[in-house]
Amino acid sequence: MRTEDQYHFFAMLSRMKNIHRWGLMRNTKSENLCEHSFETAVIAHALAVLRNERFGGSVNADRVAAAALFHDASEIITGDLPTPIKYHNEELKNAYKAIEHLAEDRILALLPDDIKPDYEPLFRPDRETAQLIKAADKLSALIKCIEERNMGNREFEVAEQSTRAALEQMDLPEVNLFLAQFADSYALPLDQQK
Repeated sequence: MRTEDQYHFFAMLSRMKNIHRWGLMRNTKSENLCEHSFETAVIAHALAVLRNERFGGSVNADRVAAAALFHDASEIITGDLPTPIKYHNEELKNAYKAIEHLAEDRILALLPDDIKPDYEPLFRPDRETAQLIKAADKLSALIKCIEERNMGNREFEVAEQSTRAALEQMDLPEVNLFLAQFADSYALPLDQQK
């Protein structure tokens, strides 16, 4: 096979495991972008199913889960910029969004032209899908905070409180249901998760 027929998209995605999250905080267990993306996809799928089954929605849960797998892929190039910096003000937030889009374009450019249209919507999902992914992303952050607190790490206490408040402010019924019926389980030891 000729070198010019080689595409690097999947090898680039494989680098997600090298990007570590929560860089400004002391972690008892490090979390990489690959782990976070998987957990976010599982939760996003659950939120979509809850929206459909309990609240009359009609979102494609499988598509939501697939898009969630790619929701932070741009961080392969940009790194994980800490939230207090990323959202410090509107100017920084907008500038970072533009950088994320450039990074996504760079990653998508690593695909052959015939399959690129299948991946573009996963990197840039519709509004409803993006809303569920954002909520799942926040739930994943809350879970990280709960796990760290359970390991005696007080470093995450304020982050847990502010993340929970942000989730409640989203005022999404499927998020409220997830918080009420599933979130407390993350604080339990394995033997009590029966």
